[in-house]
Amino acid sequence: MARVLIAGAGIGGLTTALMLHARGIAATIVEQAAEVREVGVGINTLPHAIAELAELDLLDRLDAVGLRTRELRYLNRRGQEIWREPRGIHAGHAHPQFSIHRGRLQKVLYDAARERLGADALITGHRLAGFVQDEAGVTAHFTDARDGSGSLDLRGEVLICADGIHSAGRRAFYPDEGPPSWNGVAMWRGATDWPVWEDGETMAIAGGLAGKLVLYPIAPAKGKTQLTNWVVNVRIADPSVTPPPRESWSTRAPLSKVLPYARRFHVPGIDIEALVRASGAIYEYPMADRDPLPRWTHGRVTLLGDAAHPMYPVGSNGAAQAILDARALADHFVAAGHPREALYRYEAERLPKTAAIVRQNRIGGPERVIDEVEKLSPAGFDHIDDVLSHADREAIVKGYAKLAGFATGDAR
Repeated sequence: MARVLIAGAGIGGLTTALMLHARGIAATIVEQAAEVREVGVGINTLPHAIAELAELDLLDRLDAVGLRTRELRYLNRRGQEIWREPRGIHAGHAHPQFSIHRGRLQKVLYDAARERLGADALITGHRLAGFVQDEAGVTAHFTDARDGSGSLDLRGEVLICADGIHSAGRRAFYPDEGPPSWNGVAMWRGATDWPVWEDGETMAIAGGLAGKLVLYPIAPAKGKTQLTNWVVNVRIADPSVTPPPRESWSTRAPLSKVLPYARRFHVPGIDIEALVRASGAIYEYPMADRDPLPRWTHGRVTLLGDAAHPMYPVGSNGAAQAILDARALADHFVAAGHPREALYRYEAERLPKTAAIVRQNRIGGPERVIDEVEKLSPAGFDHIDDVLSHADREAIVKGYAKLAGFATGDAR
């Protein structure tokens, strides 16, 4: 019997397996995809989460495929600067912030898990269909993800459901929860090799929650170009009457749909329209989350990552919080006297923290500073301090960093 069963080989599930292995605890991971591929586009992973991956001796591997972020700038839609601050080690953290392709981060974790746990500990092509608990453990039932023709039963001391925003484990405990909450914002994302912008280590966010452009490199420069990620977020519907499209890493959008929105934004020194045109595949996602739950843990089964606390992609926190979940769960599994006690302690530590971030992200997180400025001065400004004082801007940005657990350093 495996000590820990993990449903889902995403960032949270793989990090959990590696954290447990580092503490001498065996885990088996079951992933519904037939193979783990480099899908998706860019994400940012914050220093307090990178510290956990560094403890797993993965920093060199991250440096090979990602980029250490130097600076973050907040702009209005016209490209006028509202705030800038150093990031990662440049802000005084002991570890960097990484801008990285989501699929490459997942592949780093997956390869490490195969090496350390063994290939037999990772099973693909099966999705969680149900589970049964008893006094001695939990039996998880998985079905063939392609056509349901085959099945697999695995036995463990506990089951960790790290199977995403449409989690089967979460649905088993909350069958009437319904679909994710959508705020009416569509997100279009792409990436392409592009001439290096600024110092090649800076990210920019232009515009507020209802209309925003995010721009950052996600790989080291190769000569005069580097892989550059962009995101256009625009509120396109009333979520009270229009259901969201389904979340998928592979839903494509035509250029003609995205380009009119992309033209709304300006970032000094880069041609946004040309960048979008050059990007080839454009992916579409709804900006969706779920309400915080009263509990994650039910006996020997608990939730982790997006299964537990899906949140808006604001403040670079989704992957980071899943990694912090993994560390907390592994630590409690070692310290607790019983597996069920470990899961309850993990929930007690992580649920309140992540619930607060979910709620804060709904009003813009640190990027709310852009909303406040655009609300006060929608036509732009001559001097930002005449619109919103430095102290008020700092309170928004630094307050979020404290809430999310990565506050340090000085902004300017």
